[in-house]
Amino acid sequence: MADTPETTQDTTAEAAPIPAAGAPTIGSLADLGALTGSAAAPAGETVEAAPPPPRGGPLAPLRDKEVDAQGRAYATGRRKDAVARVWLKPGNGKITVNGRDQETYFARATLRLVINQPFQVTEREGQYDIVCTVKGGGLSGQAGAVKHGISQALSKFEPGLRLAVKTAGFLTRDSRVVERKKYGRAKARKSFQFSKR
Repeated sequence: MADTPETTQDTTAEAAPIPAAGAPTIGSLADLGALTGSAAAPAGETVEAAPPPPRGGPLAPLRDKEVDAQGRAYATGRRKDAVARVWLKPGNGKITVNGRDQETYFARATLRLVINQPFQVTEREGQYDIVCTVKGGGLSGQAGAVKHGISQALSKFEPGLRLAVKTAGFLTRDSRVVERKKYGRAKARKSFQFSKR
């Protein structure tokens, strides 16, 4: 009877895994912190977590400047059904659309304001000349397409301005387009006149 407890203790001692030489063992919270790479705080002290780096901030690598043989940055802008091809180069702020001045092509002041928004955000008004061709859609969609193209070209010519333009939301292509017409309806959602009798 006296031999039975001893044999039980020996079998449990043999069943416990023996750590290999040099393998870390978890004996306390400090050892756990060493395994995970974080230092354990002494008793009574609070540890503040480091704030995450800002999204697209100074840690983001700058892109390379993209210009052609004439020193111009090229980009394509889109809005609704309009597509604009934009060439940007240093100048005095002249904007030419389809061979005409912007005041002639975009007669409404609100459309010209839309086109100049990227320059206002980046504080580059009157420093670049724009030559663009735009087709498709109406004047409002064309103005949005030119703005999108100018924003893309500006971020290619000066990569340091990309954060300001992207934060303003000018680099994102506005995906809203006209909803398609459905059969059995007058337009996308409009129904024909219904007469009960």
